[in-house]
Amino acid sequence: MSETLQEESFISHLVELRDRLLRSLIAIAVVMGALALYPGPGAIYDFLAAPLTSALPEGTKMVAIGVVTPFMVPLKVTAMVAFVVALPFILFQAWGFVSPGLYEHERRLGIPLIVSSTLLFLLGMAFCYYFVFGQVFHFIAGFAPKSITPAPDIEAYLSFVMTMFLAFGLAFEVPVALVVLVKLRVVSVEKLKEWRSYFIVGAFVVAAVVTPPDVVSQLALAVPMCLLYELGLLAARLVSKPAPESADDEAAAKVEAELDAEMAQAEAEFRKLTEK
Repeated sequence: MSETLQEESFISHLVELRDRLLRSLIAIAVVMGALALYPGPGAIYDFLAAPLTSALPEGTKMVAIGVVTPFMVPLKVTAMVAFVVALPFILFQAWGFVSPGLYEHERRLGIPLIVSSTLLFLLGMAFCYYFVFGQVFHFIAGFAPKSITPAPDIEAYLSFVMTMFLAFGLAFEVPVALVVLVKLRVVSVEKLKEWRSYFIVGAFVVAAVVTPPDVVSQLALAVPMCLLYELGLLAARLVSKPAPESADDEAAAKVEAELDAEMAQAEAEFRKLTEK
């Protein structure tokens, strides 16, 4: 009987997971269809390519080497933007699937972490687009020899943009990661303080590996990571502080102590009677 109930519960969880995945895919498809109508895949790609095209010499445009590349690349960009726009709904579906199996204190911590991690990831992408791209492309254009006319391929540019967005989005998740590690008691705030110097070295190593080989982009990734580490330490220190007991908790603890004392006294009297 118990095996049958476990099998039914497992199947019901699979059905719920399927339904939530379908809802998420439908949400992405709806948003993508709306974006395809307005402003359109071409306009979205032009917006994404604006930091590079502004750094190119006047009259120079990007090129498309493949036959279907002018169609597929803007479509991929539209799908990426649709996923980002639908991300709150996708996270809501994921939270609805996971939350019934969590404790109450885990639920209270889960929603702020989901919201903050989403905002920080989007903030990392925005920082990369509005600040890093312009500095990097102008630096590369100024460093390039005058005898070269740059004509970047749109597919290579999309791959570069995706890598940079992912790198900066994950880098901005450092405070959330520190809070989770401290809250789960994997590491203490004091230990994180001791590891600060190692993290700074690691941040510059990661920036040198992930970003293009120029000083501007490496500093633009490493410096925010170090600042976000300090922010994560501050947030972890706040969440690690024990919450003050309320008046109701103190009263309940007092009543419980009195009951324990009365039970101990009654047990002692009962032992005396049985000995007699």
